[in-house]
Amino acid sequence: MGFICGFSVATGAAARLVSGYDSYGNICGQKNAELEAIPNSGMDHTHRKYVFFLDPCNLDLINRKIKSVALCVAACPRQELKTISDVQKFAEINGSALCSYDLKPSEYASSKAKGLCPKLPVPASAPIPFFHRCAPVNISCYAKFAEALITFVSDNSVLHRLISGVMTSKEIILGLCLLSLVLSMILMVIIRYISRILVWILTFLLILGSLGGTGVLWWLYAKQRKSPKETVIPDQPQVAEANLRALLIYAISATVFTVILFLVMLVMRKRVALTIALFHVAGKVFIHLPLLVFQPFWTFFALVLFWVYWIMTLLFLGTAGSAVQNEQGFVEFKMSGPLQYMWWYHVVGLIWISEFILACQQMTVAGAVVTYYFTRDKRNLPFTPILASVNRLIRYHLGTVAKGSFIITLVKIPRMILMYIHSQLKGKENACARCVLKSCICCLWCLEKCLNYLNQNAYTATAINSTNFCTSAKDAFVILVENALRVAAINTVGDFMLFLGKVLIVCSTGLAGVMLLNYQQDYTVWVLPLIIVCLFAFLVAHCFLSIYEMVVDVLFLCFAVDTKYNDGSPGREFYMDKVLMEFVENSRKAMKEAGKGGAADARELKPMVGGGEEAAALQEFHFLFLSLSLFTDCTCSGEAVVICITQDMLLFLFVCLPITWMAELLSQLRPPSVKVS
Repeated sequence: MGFICGFSVATGAAARLVSGYDSYGNICGQKNAELEAIPNSGMDHTHRKYVFFLDPCNLDLINRKIKSVALCVAACPRQELKTISDVQKFAEINGSALCSYDLKPSEYASSKAKGLCPKLPVPASAPIPFFHRCAPVNISCYAKFAEALITFVSDNSVLHRLISGVMTSKEIILGLCLLSLVLSMILMVIIRYISRILVWILTFLLILGSLGGTGVLWWLYAKQRKSPKETVIPDQPQVAEANLRALLIYAISATVFTVILFLVMLVMRKRVALTIALFHVAGKVFIHLPLLVFQPFWTFFALVLFWVYWIMTLLFLGTAGSAVQNEQGFVEFKMSGPLQYMWWYHVVGLIWISEFILACQQMTVAGAVVTYYFTRDKRNLPFTPILASVNRLIRYHLGTVAKGSFIITLVKIPRMILMYIHSQLKGKENACARCVLKSCICCLWCLEKCLNYLNQNAYTATAINSTNFCTSAKDAFVILVENALRVAAINTVGDFMLFLGKVLIVCSTGLAGVMLLNYQQDYTVWVLPLIIVCLFAFLVAHCFLSIYEMVVDVLFLCFAVDTKYNDGSPGREFYMDKVLMEFVENSRKAMKEAGKGGAADARELKPMVGGGEEAAALQEFHFLFLSLSLFTDCTCSGEAVVICITQDMLLFLFVCLPITWMAELLSQLRPPSVKVS
């Protein structure tokens, strides 16, 4: 990418982009070399620093350019020129000729000037800062190329009221943005202290909502079934029958879902305690490492800098190459040969380096949290654990981060290509092709999300063991499979709780905005300010709580590694916090009371859920999934019941069973548990 940027600058593309060039290949503001067989080239434009278009409103959106003759002029017309006499007077007073180079100002009014002068009236224009192009002050001539926008703001007064609303309420918008920032910080503190109550409240509300929804569906079905047939419209008996059948299907599906949800909650109720403990410890991490909160802002700043560099280089590439004449005889710069495909590599670089920057944030957070977790005496923490983590990242782990981000890039690029093909073929492809494309896009999206999650845990394993990416990814995957139900509990209960936190912050900020804007009488339309405030509130809440989620995931992997290689005996003490230690002790007591494996096994510490137990739980869940699928097929599929059952059986045989077998295999590869002395 450095070569691409250097090539575009060295070939004069940067000067053509910044200073601009006319239709004859002359760069404005400097002396130019003559181009072979091109008239009016090689002119001295030292005093003509601005590009002026004879017809600036004639746009070609397909080729992304202005279809007009471009000239280098000494000054842009700051006022509208309505007649050719005004154009001639402007040239005589300012020394800025707006007609072709072949004409003198005295010839502007002659028949010789036909087609060589700007289209009248010449709109008032001003130079674009840093890019030396004369752009019309009133951009209404571009309106036909923004039909969607014009449809929304067809009445200019609406646009003016929206803009005036934003400008008048800028103090309120700024205050509400600060309020969302404060609410996010307060919520992070609250989650630490009421995590236990909050998790169980959400669990209770979820079960209660499922029971209530199921009851309402059965009540509606019973009510509609008992309603007299005379009330049904005579011409629509089939509609009423279809509605009744739909209610029955919904009620049965809701019942099955509620039963499965209740069973899952029973199976995972003990594992929810680990989620609560991890949230509590995550709150302590932010107390010892408060600068973690601002990590998203540094990442966003780095991304913005890179995106600015990438866009500038892309613009350079757009003006790089050799001068060629188009159909009108004007000069364009195009690259030929292999160099014309450099922008493809530039696009790949955009995805890869963006993922690399995000991966650096994950590695930095993982390194800081790992340092906190595996430091027994928190008073001996490094002065700046985050800077120490950044130092380790730069010295040792840049290759790990580059490889992880490259794997994501390899998955993201095919998905983006398929999405582009799908958008281009929209309405033209047949149903089969559309289904295949959507299935491929969905599968690649799922694979990308899984790899993202695995990469994040691989970075944590790298921060713990200082191993390479592949080794760390394998270790992290083994631990995640061995603790599949715990991972599910953390990612469902924890993510749902954090999502509700984001919704709470957005709703609170939006409510405060409505109350404040309601008393503002300087304007009437406050929809746009409220939308800006809510979007900013969601962005801030997402930044804060996503870091919280990342810390919880890192703590879980540290906890799993800690309990895997330590047993609390002298010389092999745990590194975990007291809250997590209480969780382990409670698990020991529960296992002793259950009397699993006799007295000998009762003394054995099993901090991780056993491989057989995990596999049995997965098998039970898959069995319930298959039973529900078959029941739904028989109830809803009608004539296609055979196809649907075959599809579900293939899904079960080639997806569910391999996952279970893989879990059992990895559980057998796990080192044996260590007995407490």
